[in-house]
Amino acid sequence: MDNNTNTLHSPRTQGGMTDMTVGSPARGILRFAVPLVLGYILQQMYQVIDAVIVGRWIGVGALAAVGASSSIMFLIMGFCNGSCAGFAIPVAQAFGAKDFAKMRSYVSNAVRIGVVLAVVITLLSCAFCSKILHLVNTPSDIFDDAWTFLFLQFLAIPFTIAYNLQASLIRALGDSKHPFYFLIFSSLFNIALDAVLIFGLGMGVLGAGVATLLAQAFSSALCYGFIRRRMTVLIPQGDERAYDNKRISILLNNGVPMGLQFSITAVGVIMLQSANNALGTLYVASFTAAVRIKYLFTCVFENIGVAMATYCGQNIGAGEINRVRRGVFDALRIMLVYFVFTFLLIYPFADEMMRMFVDGSEQAVVDNAALFMRIANYFYPLLGVLTILRYSIQGLGYSNLSMLSGVMEMIARCGVSLWLVPALAFTGVCLGDPVAWVAADVFLVPAFWLLYRHLKHTNKLNTINK
Repeated sequence: MDNNTNTLHSPRTQGGMTDMTVGSPARGILRFAVPLVLGYILQQMYQVIDAVIVGRWIGVGALAAVGASSSIMFLIMGFCNGSCAGFAIPVAQAFGAKDFAKMRSYVSNAVRIGVVLAVVITLLSCAFCSKILHLVNTPSDIFDDAWTFLFLQFLAIPFTIAYNLQASLIRALGDSKHPFYFLIFSSLFNIALDAVLIFGLGMGVLGAGVATLLAQAFSSALCYGFIRRRMTVLIPQGDERAYDNKRISILLNNGVPMGLQFSITAVGVIMLQSANNALGTLYVASFTAAVRIKYLFTCVFENIGVAMATYCGQNIGAGEINRVRRGVFDALRIMLVYFVFTFLLIYPFADEMMRMFVDGSEQAVVDNAALFMRIANYFYPLLGVLTILRYSIQGLGYSNLSMLSGVMEMIARCGVSLWLVPALAFTGVCLGDPVAWVAADVFLVPAFWLLYRHLKHTNKLNTINK
């Protein structure tokens, strides 16, 4: 490889990026994860604010309409976002190996795949919007509003893919701060649009959907501008822009299994939400409120995992296999400290959190949603183990293996939907996540341990043969 090409736009000359192959694993993971966590908390906060505005100022029916399709969005956007995160893994590995020309070639081909995904998924989703809502047993009294909101979310798919792909590429180089800043701006933009469209213009659920679409477009534009101005190391030049079938294959082998993992998991979530929707509008509203707050807390576990994907990707690229094990144990300790914090907050105050969403007269909604939150909270350590090991396996380049944990989650949630929900009603819905987390961990714990031993042995042989 030409050395001049390989060092073009060396990241050492640009701020914001972090080499996670050196220094304390715990400090490196925290330094990367904190902005990421804050960004996703902020993102979830404006979704909570959306739900509060819709539930209190439009009504319980509108809150149910906004939440009736949440599992569908998790299915579709989970595939898109997971694929984008997977496309960034070869970029992180090339960055860890200091092979910058290869890294930029991956970027060029990842953009090609992203464009195709955006066009195909948007067209198919919009075409089948009504059928999707019928599939999840959306109550007839909220169907029209649910269709309006879901259709607008589908129209935003190209902007969501654009943001997540660009943000994943930025994070692959160790910069988690700037995507956080962009989420701040887009969240404030979303809230301002909510105020104008819902309160000022009286657009109701339509206004909430339009605000979310425009905010996604704004965040993707901010990412694009930052890469063009400040992170030119990611911009392909000359032959690096060429279509490369081998690079495409590697990107797909990393991205598609990660996307399918979310989608497979979402099949179980859809089954669970369909069973819950069949219980009636009151339970749909309870589920919607609880899930909004649940994601506000669980996104921390998710993003510690995202940090581990970059951490493991860079270290396996640099051949630092021993640092992978140290990083995983440090991440588990961080996760347990956070779990204690969530327990001290959720257990005594779950009811108060749920009263934000509905009028004080809707006590049944508050009681059901608070029950959901407390039951899930008891099992958060299992979720932490799940996200840390799953993303670590993905960062090591074994996305197919991590996808199997999604299969375990799907099977567990389907079982809950078919047997526990009919037997226990909403209490069965509350058990859906915990049972799924247990099933995934039963697979992930031995899978990670065996993979680590295999990689350590392989690394040792490579060192001996050099």
